[in-house]
Amino acid sequence: MENKEAGTPLPTPPREGRLQPTLVLATLSAAFGSAFQYGYNIAVVNTPHKVLKSFYNETYFERHATFMDENVMLLLWSCTVSVFPLGGLLGSLIVSLLADRCGRKGALLINNVFAVVPAVLMGASKAAKAFELIICSRVVLGVCAGISYSALPMYLGELAPKNLRGTLGTMTEVFVILGVFLAQIFSLDAILGNPTGWPVLLALTGVPALIQLLSLPFFPESPRYTLIQKGDEATARQALQRLRGHADVEAELEDMRAEAQAERAEGRLSVLNLCTFRALRWQLLSVVVLMAGQQLSGINAINYYADIIYVAAGVEAAHSQYVTVGAGVINIVMTVASAFLVERLGRRRLLLVGYGICGSACLVLTLALLFQSTVPELSYLGVLCVFAYISGHSIGPSPVPAVVRTEIFLQSSRPAALVVDGAVHWLTNFIVGFVFPSVQEAIGAYSFIIFAGICLLTAVYIYMVIPETKGRTFVEINRIFAKRNGVEIPEEKEEDTSHVGTMATRQTSF
Repeated sequence: MENKEAGTPLPTPPREGRLQPTLVLATLSAAFGSAFQYGYNIAVVNTPHKVLKSFYNETYFERHATFMDENVMLLLWSCTVSVFPLGGLLGSLIVSLLADRCGRKGALLINNVFAVVPAVLMGASKAAKAFELIICSRVVLGVCAGISYSALPMYLGELAPKNLRGTLGTMTEVFVILGVFLAQIFSLDAILGNPTGWPVLLALTGVPALIQLLSLPFFPESPRYTLIQKGDEATARQALQRLRGHADVEAELEDMRAEAQAERAEGRLSVLNLCTFRALRWQLLSVVVLMAGQQLSGINAINYYADIIYVAAGVEAAHSQYVTVGAGVINIVMTVASAFLVERLGRRRLLLVGYGICGSACLVLTLALLFQSTVPELSYLGVLCVFAYISGHSIGPSPVPAVVRTEIFLQSSRPAALVVDGAVHWLTNFIVGFVFPSVQEAIGAYSFIIFAGICLLTAVYIYMVIPETKGRTFVEINRIFAKRNGVEIPEEKEEDTSHVGTMATRQTSF
């Protein structure tokens, strides 16, 4: 198009990135072999817990000619469940090293070792008559989940064009929920949640890992990692051309050069540097609030309490597993809806709406639980509150933080930030699972008022501090936070960008 008066061509607006086949397939391979593992192993031991406990008891009887004491059984089962988030914490602490040394794709591929080995051990535990294999394998699977929960958002966020970062970023949570849902289906007594099928049920976690090992090597490494950290612009350009199809990639390469220049003075930030670096203090605090709010707002407590609420509503205990599957369907539908809405409505709006729904559901649920003995019909309101809470959490607090935590940090600080992010996620996950039963026993239904308060405080922080990141480059987002941090970021200099391929970066130890 030309300007008729001046006779000069008008500037062509940059084309928005599209979902090219390579980008779609790379996302599916990475997410199915990583986030799916996390979700599957959260839920896989819940429904068939009676069958597994029976195996523990029978094995103990064969060894000692007496059945296991109830307190010993409780301790062993608590270990089986709780060592998973502790393994996740360990995995989150090593993800920065793996992602920097081996790349984002390399970290995901190496991580499959932590899925295949325990899958084999758990599948063989019945034949070996060793329940210890299940407990030890759960620790290793936790490490797998901890690495994937941080490395996957990095990889997807750096593969995606800026107008699709939200959609691809939510794929982490979509596949976590898909893993939970399929674990609930396979765990049904009529399928694999029975004395014959449970070894296969536990061993299935190795299948996604094998699929990823066979497929992910054919897709490119993160172009940002390749250019900014490896200084290989030619390979980064080739990767972008594969991911973007026939679109011009020069504007995106220029954006990467600008990011490299903006962070050149920082070098590679360690976790200790990050925690004391003034220029990133509000980003760091924001990621802590987002991840702590996600877990402390009560999602695991709702899951824990759901069976009690269903029984109170008149659902037979034998049928509550099917109601749980129904809740899983709602979870999937709303999380997928979030993936489509996050680029239309923005990150902030989905987070605020989600926390508003969750907080309101907690308050109404408290009233329903307090008065259902007087008004039996309120037990059905309790079930509706559980479904409403799951819907609200699935639309915002569950999927959106995975997007925001990748967007608010530049390349030099992103791995260290996701170490902090992962540590907060797994610690708060463990705290809720460990503390909630005692709190619930002490104050009963009033415990949900605490969760409503946390939802409110998290929403206030998001409204006051976190900017909308939709459609902005990483450098633009960094400049917004720089004003809040009280620091200045120098404008990029045109002549310096040509040297990005040869720049040297400082690296600090953990």
